Amino acid sequence: MHLVSIGQAARLLGVAVITLRRWEVTGRLSPAGRTPGNHRRYDLASLKQMLGLAPPMRTTVAYARVSSHDQKEQLGWQAERLQRHCAEQGYTTEIITDLGSGMNTQKKGLQRLLRLVIGGQCERLVLVTRDRLLRFGADLVFTLCALRGVKVEILDTAPAASQEQQLASDLVEIITVFSSRLYGSRSRKNLKALAAIN
Repeated sequence: MHLVSIGQAARLLGVAVITLRRWEVTGRLSPAGRTPGNHRRYDLASLKQMLGLAPPMRTTVAYARVSSHDQKEQLGWQAERLQRHCAEQGYTTEIITDLGSGMNTQKKGLQRLLRLVIGGQCERLVLVTRDRLLRFGADLVFTLCALRGVKVEILDTAPAASQEQQLASDLVEIITVFSSRLYGSRSRKNLKALAAIN
């Protein structure tokens, strides 16, 4: 417990010392104790809570992601598994789900997760597998978690792949994403051309 004088407490709260004395009489705010010389001492944590400056509540965030609409059933399975695991551990949990490429860092769910981590509201991040977070850049998110004191739990840790296997997997992912964007772009152009003819 960190104690401060009545003058420090008054400055922190933006009120006069006499106001704090009046609050003590009315029961609105009592000092945490007194010194041997009978001077009031206030608990800093209580004052911050009164000002709304207390640290935010921290929760466990369970994050699930799939790449396409065809995998929506798998997304539900991931979310259920994460929910079950967190309930067994007694965690207070928020489940965040995303539907989109593992290379897309602008997904709404991922952005919410990052805001919670940066804002100090995330105590723990739980994933089914590492690649459900991001295909590239997951290490950056894990480093951010470490800096903010967020524990990371991965339920299924795959055996370490060889460097060649990792490279091949990364290349396939890159080709898949860029092919989808290219064909999607062409599809939109074709639809516009058809609309112009009609």
